[in-house]
Amino acid sequence: MAPPILKLDDIFLSFGGAPLLAGAGLQVEPGDRICLVGRNGSGKSTLMKIAAGMVEAQSGEVFRHPAVTIRYLEQAPDFADFKTVQAYAEAGLGPGDDPYRVTYLLEHLGLTGQEDPKNLSGGESRRAALARVMAPEPDILLLDEPTNHLDLPTIEWLEDELRKTRSALVLISHDRRFLEKVSTTTVWLDRGTSRRLDRGFAHFEVWRDEVLEAEELEQHKLGKAIEREEHWLRYGVTARRKRNMRRLGELQTMRSNYRGHKGPQGTVQAQITEGRESGKLVVEAENIAKTYDRPVVAPFSIRVHRGDRIGLVGPNGAGKTTLLKMLTGQLAPDSGTIKLGTNLEIATVDQKREDLNPEETLSHYLTDGRGETLLVNGEQRHVAGYMKDFLFQPEQIRTPIKNLSGGERARLMLARIMAKPSNLLILDEPTNDLDIETLDLLQEIVASYNGTVILVSHDRDFLDRTVTSTIAPASPDAPDGRWIEYAGGYTDMLAQRKGALEERRRAEKAEKPKAELSTSATEPPKGKGKLSYKQKFALENLPKEMAKAEAEITAREKEMADPTLFTRNPAAFNKLAAEMEKLRNGLARMEEEWLELEMLREQLEG
Repeated sequence: MAPPILKLDDIFLSFGGAPLLAGAGLQVEPGDRICLVGRNGSGKSTLMKIAAGMVEAQSGEVFRHPAVTIRYLEQAPDFADFKTVQAYAEAGLGPGDDPYRVTYLLEHLGLTGQEDPKNLSGGESRRAALARVMAPEPDILLLDEPTNHLDLPTIEWLEDELRKTRSALVLISHDRRFLEKVSTTTVWLDRGTSRRLDRGFAHFEVWRDEVLEAEELEQHKLGKAIEREEHWLRYGVTARRKRNMRRLGELQTMRSNYRGHKGPQGTVQAQITEGRESGKLVVEAENIAKTYDRPVVAPFSIRVHRGDRIGLVGPNGAGKTTLLKMLTGQLAPDSGTIKLGTNLEIATVDQKREDLNPEETLSHYLTDGRGETLLVNGEQRHVAGYMKDFLFQPEQIRTPIKNLSGGERARLMLARIMAKPSNLLILDEPTNDLDIETLDLLQEIVASYNGTVILVSHDRDFLDRTVTSTIAPASPDAPDGRWIEYAGGYTDMLAQRKGALEERRRAEKAEKPKAELSTSATEPPKGKGKLSYKQKFALENLPKEMAKAEAEITAREKEMADPTLFTRNPAAFNKLAAEMEKLRNGLARMEEEWLELEMLREQLEG
């Protein structure tokens, strides 16, 4: 095992009241892919800032290898004194770092580098910050919510980039699919302490439940042991006084441990207030279109019925929010018609949280300033009790919204929309800043909601678990305003799109005259209605060659999976990477050639 290049041990930190961190730890070795998970407010970001040297622990051991470089992804980047994004990103480079990496990263993150940092949106700021911390390829990358405000194509590109990097990673994210694809180790921060699982996030939830069940069993056993000792002290045969005093002391210790045990933080307990039933037809759109400097929505038609749960996906700037606003009557189309159904009661979560007034208190926001009670499912509730359902403390009742974390703001907006009667939920990026447990609750609410849901999200797992159909751009790489509705969630949409693409390619190739086939190996012999000997040989042997290439790729992948390889032998690592690229390109060419030959065989035989 390689020695750690970063180690935090027995970290203690308190801001007054209960400690935020009490014995937490984190150990990073070369090549690690660690996801740091825990409830909102559990101290994940604080522990990461201690690792980066931005916050000092009150006690505990902090070791950073002196030769190691660390980069931390800031939630609020400081662009002061930088005239362009390129200049800001290049400022993160060290001596000997390749400046081309900055250009490469900015290009793939959708930035030119010439943008004025003062005019960046939240998503663009996050992309610029990613380019700055990733460009130097540091020994350790600390990424706090790197996927927030990124669209799906960029998230998928980032996954590939992080899987290829030589940097050790520590990640905080609410995106399950992202963590499953990138992480190989999980550190769970819970009640101030940390536990480590040497497996990726895909195994976390089962492990967490097992740990909590074992903990609950231990508490039950301790309670029974206390009962036995109390019975012995009251009714047992009197023994020597010293023995009695010893057992009495042990009993006091057990009682202290039992009473002092702090169980896991509760989960959000809430049920949405559903309004009266809407009409069967909720939205009817006929050939609606919208153009700004380019077509954002080309003529698009859809019927949304009561009970539908529809997801909108696509790159940033494709027009998802524009289409959403047109479907809900907030924005008039340039052409076409929108007809909304009857009895609609709409509840909305806005991705920009514009509904939140930073100076307003939690109580005032939830009650609309109408005292200290609110009506929830026909029942009057005191605002403090209702806040507790969403894990807010009673003392936060007068807290200004500006003092809340991103996760707390997201929970507050959920609390408000769940209290209001509705039969149409509009959710624009609802998963941002939610912890996994609250995200689970939101999934259950959306999946079981009797009304209609239209949502925009970049969270693939959330979409797969909730929606009944998905609207996506017809051309995802170059959105041209055309949108298509697919049955099912995000994964279903990808499968349907892939099937349609393959079918179209087959049709296009079948229509080409034989003389136009792309490779000489696939040219049909003139005047003959069958494959040549060369073509038959290729058709029979290509599958064997493809299997051989796949085996060689797998073997190299296993070698490159060694987290210490790059540190021990960079030349060998780079050689393997080059061989992998060559093998994959060769495999792609063989697959294409085999497909063309197979199509030619079918054409000649039928």
